[in-house]
Amino acid sequence: MSSIAIFLSIVAALAIGAASPGPSFLLVSRIAVSRSRRAGFAAALGMAAGGVTFAVLALLGLNALLMQVSWLYLLLKIAGGLYLIHLGIRIWRGATQPLAIEPPDALPPVGTGRNFWFGLATQLSNPKTAIAYGSIFAALLPASPDAWLMAALPPAVFAVEGGWYSIVAFAFSSERPRTVYLRLKAHLDRVAGVVMGALGLRLLSEGLLRRV
Repeated sequence: MSSIAIFLSIVAALAIGAASPGPSFLLVSRIAVSRSRRAGFAAALGMAAGGVTFAVLALLGLNALLMQVSWLYLLLKIAGGLYLIHLGIRIWRGATQPLAIEPPDALPPVGTGRNFWFGLATQLSNPKTAIAYGSIFAALLPASPDAWLMAALPPAVFAVEGGWYSIVAFAFSSERPRTVYLRLKAHLDRVAGVVMGALGLRLLSEGLLRRV
């Protein structure tokens, strides 16, 4: 298989993985619908930066390291699970609080940065993402890949992750989804909090069961 075909295969696999529902999708959609399109885009860029971080680490051999050093993988899983549980509790507790929608052009730079770091932290909270990247690279990359292929993968990851979550932010920041959200905010936030907490509990239990 040529390097171009390998590159396209990896990009396709990454796109399928990015589009799979999970905490990242939930967070970006909620930020976009509850705050502004710009805030959603900032979170999307944070997700993309987290994806690139994991991709680079996977290319450097983190996947093999996590498989060999079990306590490190356990630690990452527990930390990620606790973070998602904390996030779920925060969303649940804020379900009944009134929401002040920020105009798309009025979001201050600090708020934009906060949403970026929020997205980045959420992406990095799941070590399974690193395993997913490592598995895709291990399955599709040749033993001695071309230098251009290795250099092209991190920007491709950023484009795939950032592109997908930007689409999510754009779709959920439209008027109709926002109107529905404001009408059903308390119920939707409680559902989102439960789902986020459940994902954290699953990650935490997987880590503890692995330890046992």
